Amino acid sequence: MGRVTEGTAELRSGRGATELTSAPPDGTGPHAAETAVHDQPEVDVAAAGARLAEAIGRVVEGKPDVVRLALVVLLAEGHLLIEDVPGVGKTTLAKALARTIDGTVRRIQFTPDLLPSDVTGVAVYDQESRAFEFKPGAVFANVVVADEINRASPKTQSALLECMEERQVTVDGVTYELARPFIVVATQNPQEMEGTYPLPEAQRDRFTARVSMGYPDRDAELAMLDERATTDPLTALSPVIDAAGVRALVAAVGRLHVAEPLRRYVVSLVEATRRSPDLRLGASPRAGLQLLRAARATAALAGRDHVLPDDVQAMAVPVLAHRLLLTPDAALARRDTQRVVTDLLAAVPVQRGH
Repeated sequence: MGRVTEGTAELRSGRGATELTSAPPDGTGPHAAETAVHDQPEVDVAAAGARLAEAIGRVVEGKPDVVRLALVVLLAEGHLLIEDVPGVGKTTLAKALARTIDGTVRRIQFTPDLLPSDVTGVAVYDQESRAFEFKPGAVFANVVVADEINRASPKTQSALLECMEERQVTVDGVTYELARPFIVVATQNPQEMEGTYPLPEAQRDRFTARVSMGYPDRDAELAMLDERATTDPLTALSPVIDAAGVRALVAAVGRLHVAEPLRRYVVSLVEATRRSPDLRLGASPRAGLQLLRAARATAALAGRDHVLPDDVQAMAVPVLAHRLLLTPDAALARRDTQRVVTDLLAAVPVQRGH
């Protein structure tokens, strides 16, 4: 059975689906007071982002762009898919992001025998009360680390669909709300790796962005050999912000001004993917919405109160490329979806306005 672990500001290991000890899904527990904290009228998103980036960067060395994209997804209230070969730090990035937030954290090790009920929860019959009692699954947390998500069956992968889109879980006809913030940080190995299953299109479309870690440069790898021979920098990583603080940042990002011409530019980019002769599946309306949210977060991290076309263009490839499917001819020509999006950015005219 796949392993599920939990923690508050850290990941504590354990086997099997365990009960939530940090903060139950009904909002009680040590972090319940955070739900009463109102969003502050003025929130310095750029300063908070810099603190988060600095903390994560102590663990994920030499990858500032990857760390920044992870923060963009967090502030856009989305979900992040980290895809690359084994051993380049996918899980380390996911854990580092989770540890910087003082909230509930659960980790799921996806395996072929992991069941959907391990993810969402299950109703168990209580002999004493003679009633069914809901046992929350691993998704009842602020940060869910889905490790090697494509090693589980498509049926188990699909258990995440409702919670990623609607922030709720329905079991036996009863709906349970998830806490905010709620972010799934999933890692996966390339599909050609043995024992992996491709993510369904509906699952990929729910991830705000996909990022590849890539190999570290020579200096970063040398530093890793020196610093991590006897210690793990994750153990020294402390929370930078709590769940209430993240909610305030997300609310501040949502208030950023987006001019009408820029909204039309986003729609034009999304429509262009549907007309591309290289693609048999273009971007969905959800993709356009998440692209705009990611652009807002990018602008906020840069210290601006409005979105620029540059913000949209910077996020277009990580937000759109993983949702698209190539035509057979484009695949034979060794095109890739990242290149298709880049070409569309060059072809679709920028619409500016205030």
